[in-house]
Amino acid sequence: MRTLRGWIALSWVGLLMVMSVGSLLLRRFASLGDGPTPFQAEWLRAGHAHGGVLMLMSLLYYLFMDQTALPIGVKRAASSALLVGILAQFRGFFLHAIVGKPSQASIGTAYRRWGGASGGRSHALVCGLITTRSTSTSDS
Repeated sequence: MRTLRGWIALSWVGLLMVMSVGSLLLRRFASLGDGPTPFQAEWLRAGHAHGGVLMLMSLLYYLFMDQTALPIGVKRAASSALLVGILAQFRGFFLHAIVGKPSQASIGTAYRRWGGASGGRSHALVCGLITTRSTSTSDS
């Protein structure tokens, strides 16, 4: 587990950031007068929820990735692609809440799509898990 310890630590920090940024943005919108519009509140909540779930899932990804026999360079490249994708999706939700309009695409939706495409790639993990021999000593 030492190989990806830094990535695991970044995910924990990222999870704390997701938790704090979501509430800070809602408070910020509330202090600007009437508060967020229903559209903005919906997208802020969605970004908050997606960011938290994706950061938690990244912890599992790193734990499983660390158990593969893939070279360290591949592990780190896959881990950085995942984290960049998660951050892009998280940012996209919040950008869309700030600059987007209902039923219209914005720079936020472009960020979300790009983040999903780059962070949603688990090919390296799947290949690594398939090619890694089990270290189990049980007979079953």
